[in-house]
Amino acid sequence: MHYRVHSRKISLIYLIINIATVVTFSIILIIARLILSRNVTYSREKATPFECGFDPADSGRLPFSIRFFLLAIIFLIFDIEIALLFPLIIGLKLGIRYFTLIASSTFLFILLVGLLHE
Repeated sequence: MHYRVHSRKISLIYLIINIATVVTFSIILIIARLILSRNVTYSREKATPFECGFDPADSGRLPFSIRFFLLAIIFLIFDIEIALLFPLIIGLKLGIRYFTLIASSTFLFILLVGLLHE
């Protein structure tokens, strides 16, 4: 019984130390951002369009090329696909090999059909 109480106290101390560390680090990063962001200068290169083809000084309601839209959608699909494949690694580690193989094959097949459809 005494060991359990002592273990809980140590766990609580570690939790408080972790929270204090995270809060301190966050405050340091916020202060660093405030100090460093004051030195931003306006340059011609910063005002040029970047990847999307928009002029940053114009209205946001202008029509844009569908090519940039498709590129962004394909990027998002593959970005989400990577995040969805990570749990399959855990399935392999747990020994659920057949289910993991079927699930990953089905998922990648659907992704490939979607890519070919684009």
